[in-house]
Amino acid sequence: MSNRTIEDALKDRPQRLSGKVAVVTGASKGIGAEIARRLAAEGASVVVNYASDRDGADKVVADIAATGGKATVVQGNVARAEDVERIFATAATAYGKVDILVNNAGVYKFGTIQEVSESEYRRHFDTNVLGLLLATKAAVSQFGPEGGSIVNIGSVASRQTPAGASIYTATKGAVDAITRTLSKELGTRKIRVNSLNPGGVETPGTHAADLIGNESEKNMIGMTPLGRFGQPGDIAPVAAFLVSDDARWITGETIVVSGGM
Repeated sequence: MSNRTIEDALKDRPQRLSGKVAVVTGASKGIGAEIARRLAAEGASVVVNYASDRDGADKVVADIAATGGKATVVQGNVARAEDVERIFATAATAYGKVDILVNNAGVYKFGTIQEVSESEYRRHFDTNVLGLLLATKAAVSQFGPEGGSIVNIGSVASRQTPAGASIYTATKGAVDAITRTLSKELGTRKIRVNSLNPGGVETPGTHAADLIGNESEKNMIGMTPLGRFGQPGDIAPVAAFLVSDDARWITGETIVVSGGM
C-alpha cells in the first residue's frame, strides 16, 4: 500500500494514535516500514530503527514527513544491548517518552537439518528472540503509569511448522510463548503484549529468499484460501489496531494475518 493510499484511507478518520510515540524495530523496508508509515498516518510520532539499510530508513522518514507526520531515524542492532539503549535514548530525546513498541526486526534463512550450524542458530535467536527481549525491556522502562502496548511480529510458521525451517520456526514459536508470558507479567502495569503473525508476504526479504515468482510462491498461494500472497499493507492496519485503544481489552493473543493459510 502506498503512502497516498494510506492517506486517502485515513484522511476522514480521527487520528487514534495522536500524541503517542512508537518505536518500530527493523523498519527500513517491508512490513516494518509499512507499519511505521501506518502508525504515523494515524498520528503517532515514530522512531524508525534500522540495522544496516540507512537509505531505506531515510526514505520511510521522508515518506512520513511528506504526509505531515513525525518520524526520526536511529541505527541499532537489537541483538546488542548498547544499541538498544541508543534506540530508546533517541526516542526519549526526540519525543520525551515511548508508548508503543513494535518488535519487527528479524532474520530468516531456510535449510535442512543437515545445514544447521551454530552461527545460523545464534544469528536467528540473537535477533528474533534476544533482540525482542532487549527491546521490550528498554520499552517497559520508558512506559509511563498509563501503560503501553507491544506488538511482536511472529509468523504463521510457528503453527505451520514447514519442513526446512527448524531454526526459524523455533524462534517464532519462542515469540508466541514470550508474548503470552509477558502479557501476564506486565498486565498489572497496564502494558498489553500481543503477537501479530503474518502468512506469506511479498517483501524485499521474501524476494531475497527466492520465495517469489517460482514454485515456492505457487505452493504458498495454493495453501492460502484468499488466493494471493500478502502485502505489507495487509499487515500494517492490524498492527495499528492492536496498539490503539480500540484493542484495550486484548492482550496475550496471537493474531494470524495470513489470508486463511
